[in-house]
Amino acid sequence: MLDSDASPVRVTLVAEDPLARGALSRALTEQGGDIAVIAAGTLAEMESSRPELAPDVVLWDVGLHPAEPGGRLDAPELEAPVLALVPDEPTGEGALSAGVRGLLFRDVAPAPLLAALRAVARGLTVFDPALASVRTMPRAATSTSTPGPESLTPREREVLALLAEGLSNKAIADRLDISEHTAKFHVNAVLAKLGVQRRTEAVVRAARMGLVTL
Repeated sequence: MLDSDASPVRVTLVAEDPLARGALSRALTEQGGDIAVIAAGTLAEMESSRPELAPDVVLWDVGLHPAEPGGRLDAPELEAPVLALVPDEPTGEGALSAGVRGLLFRDVAPAPLLAALRAVARGLTVFDPALASVRTMPRAATSTSTPGPESLTPREREVLALLAEGLSNKAIADRLDISEHTAKFHVNAVLAKLGVQRRTEAVVRAARMGLVTL
């Protein structure tokens, strides 16, 4: 979440193809206005050298290699929601299964891309209209579906267990030796994956799924 509408949207750009990465970086820099690219590189580079300032959103160019139908992709875990650029629907399904918050085609124009980045940074979910069928697939974690336990990462399971203890974001951060910003990000991810809006609802739903014991 951004502190105010005047705050720049901090973007980490992840793309394996240097040409695509360069084109995206130029587009965001030249036309973004309130968009600030704070880091750009391959997935390995971004995960090995975390910037001191956490991004508000990660822009992930999945590339041209489509996923097999029903296949999984490994989304960047950079302490921020992810907007994925995909070449087709099968790849979109794989990216959605990996936990991204937005899906657009790789040839998206700059204006809708910038709007999507701002929306995802503020906690919204964004889909290209042509990818609407991907959004309604059973693998997608939406407010009306209940994902299986495998959709939560190990860290999110730890956060969920601490939520069940009634801990605040600050207390969770202290317990896990992470920043409060990171704790808040993981709490929001747990709520989104469980399809709830409140912490108590997350705990109740998790108990029913057998993820925590009350």
